[in-house]
Amino acid sequence: MKRTAICGLFIAAALLASPVFADEDLCASNLQKIDDTVATQGATSESLDDAVKKNVDDAKAAQATGNTKDCIAITSKVIERLEKTEKGQ
Repeated sequence: MKRTAICGLFIAAALLASPVFADEDLCASNLQKIDDTVATQGATSESLDDAVKKNVDDAKAAQATGNTKDCIAITSKVIERLEKTEKGQ
């Protein structure tokens, strides 16, 4: 009986912790996607480059403080903007 209760606690702890790791992974993968897109996209306007750099710096600062929600929000907007630029919109 005690083993079952202890095992249940470990499973519950693992399930509760898993979304935190998923958010951190999404933040890091978004930052990597931005780096890859900027590297392969070639020449863009100077204002876009500056905006991307500022937003990436803000996202990395948010990531460093553990604020993954802000990091994901910032990086998602940058990715969307870069995709629109690639399509010529």
